[in-house]
Amino acid sequence: MLRTIVLTIEFSAGDVARMRFALSCLWEVASAYHVLQGPEGHTVLHPWVRHVRPALDRAGLTPRGDSLLAGLIPPGPTYAPDFLTPPPTSLVPDLDRELTVLRATPHETVRKEIDLLHWGRTPAVEAMHDDPATGLERLAGEIGTLWDIAIAPYWQRMRALLEAEVFHRARLLAEQGAEGLLNSIHERVNWHENTLSVAKWCAGATTLSANGLLLVPTVFVWPAVRTVPSPVDPQLAYPPRGVATLWETAAKAPAALAAVIGKGRAQLLVELDAPASTSELAKRTGMTAGGVSQHLRVLREAGLITPHRLGHSVLNVRTAAADTLLAATASAA
Repeated sequence: MLRTIVLTIEFSAGDVARMRFALSCLWEVASAYHVLQGPEGHTVLHPWVRHVRPALDRAGLTPRGDSLLAGLIPPGPTYAPDFLTPPPTSLVPDLDRELTVLRATPHETVRKEIDLLHWGRTPAVEAMHDDPATGLERLAGEIGTLWDIAIAPYWQRMRALLEAEVFHRARLLAEQGAEGLLNSIHERVNWHENTLSVAKWCAGATTLSANGLLLVPTVFVWPAVRTVPSPVDPQLAYPPRGVATLWETAAKAPAALAAVIGKGRAQLLVELDAPASTSELAKRTGMTAGGVSQHLRVLREAGLITPHRLGHSVLNVRTAAADTLLAATASAA
């Protein structure tokens, strides 16, 4: 039976040292379909739902329909099989690599986790229980289709937001330690005396060892958090900062600032309310990548931005001086 509980995760010093971040395409897919199953509580994501729902319906991935995704991922705060979200291992997410892991799920794990579903099994899920190999292949195909229709068109911007989130949290960890990091992640997450508490709907065990907790920022988990309370690879998926900005039109640069440093450079500073790569800035602003690079070089030399490497990406970060300049020119408008 599901109930509101506080899941507690007890940390040792070694667990804190092994805590890490990763990004996951499969976490985004599973969470996105959960939003489609019940979008009412996900107001920030409604523009995305409106954009993608007609194409998904045409592809046979209608929420509460007869797909495996519809049968495995229920609406509301209830259990979905953990094999949908195997532990990611990289800050460079790759859907094909993650689907290879999904296809290799032990068949006894598939059956065991389907047995934990708290709502009626659909014919597709029953067939997967009887024949996990065929079911896993069908599921991988549905995930690929959903990705192509509903996530790939937005992935570049989503990934930039996720990478900026990891950069922000890593810096917070360096400055404030585990307590500062974990207490800032979400209102339902609390760290006190080497124990992490997560208020959520859950069934089963309520206490486990951290064993190197994996933190997975996930756009479509907004506004909640979700966990995989595995004793081997516990995961905490939480929404990154700035999810609402993914479907917003960027604000215009203050005219006073544009008059001083130029319209293009001023607009780049506005866009850098969260760290972003050169290619992402080019896509958002319509400038060429070369033009963006030239503007960024000038801003960097002026002390208004700094570059930071994260995995294969270089993120441009606004400095405190830039924030002060923007605030001053905005208030003067």
